Amino acid sequence: MDDLNEEYEEELHAFLIWMKDAGYTPYTQKSYLADVREFLGSLNGKRLDMVKKLHVVSFLTSVRERGVSDATRNRKHASVNCFFKALIELELHRDNPAAGIKKSKTEKNREPVYLDEGDLQRFMSAIEGKYRHRNLAIFLLMSYMGLRVGEVHTLNMGDYNVERRSLRVFGKGRKWRNIPVPEDIAPFLDQALTERLAPWRNKEEAMFISQKGRRLSIRAIQQIATDTFDRFQDEIPASQRRPYSSHKLRHSFATMLLRKGADLRTLQELLGHSSIQTTTVYTHITSREKEEAMAKLQISLPQR
Repeated sequence: MDDLNEEYEEELHAFLIWMKDAGYTPYTQKSYLADVREFLGSLNGKRLDMVKKLHVVSFLTSVRERGVSDATRNRKHASVNCFFKALIELELHRDNPAAGIKKSKTEKNREPVYLDEGDLQRFMSAIEGKYRHRNLAIFLLMSYMGLRVGEVHTLNMGDYNVERRSLRVFGKGRKWRNIPVPEDIAPFLDQALTERLAPWRNKEEAMFISQKGRRLSIRAIQQIATDTFDRFQDEIPASQRRPYSSHKLRHSFATMLLRKGADLRTLQELLGHSSIQTTTVYTHITSREKEEAMAKLQISLPQR
């Protein structure tokens, strides 16, 4: 790894600067750098001006052959594409060999995994530990306001307007959106902020603080969710447990709103989707709803 860093040190450093300037989260910066380092390692010391589209396709093919998901393969492609795009903008490179390569087809019709309202209540009851009120507030923001885990991570104290009961959220694409805080959620958020842990830096503005006094990390939030989901499904046989994760709470929020009659445009705004096509994944209909709809048919058949 040291040899790799030395070989492409200038380009990797430039890419990091470019991502910071573009407003990428630390989590995304870390992920993209790891993907790009993996790609550069596959070049066996080849100069970047000698890299062709074939080399990128060969790398992505080797990634797929290792058995990673199509989504992971597409993310690695996006990382490499972003890397060359950054170098071109910074006038360190002329061509982007990752441009124009097709994405792997993922399952477009796969229904998102979500919890219904009864399951959500049981999930919230499974939240335990010394920092229960903090964690409860976090998961309420995700399941009843649709926040992404990265958006919870970046929340600052000044983003919550107590008087207007609204939350200012910095989402994907460096876009801000304002979300009303439901009346029933506000007391839990207020309590979590009242019990907010003291940060080790006086000027730390993070809304949610770890036990070490730093901004609560994305990884920590995901782990807390994993531990809670384990307790939530503790009495269910392992073979029947569902693949829940923190992001499934956001799926639950979207599903609930649609079931209660919210239109797609409103849901798109609340979720912070740049395209309504992304929002349509939540228009799935459950088997129960199909059966109820079919039961409403009044069928009149001729006598045999």
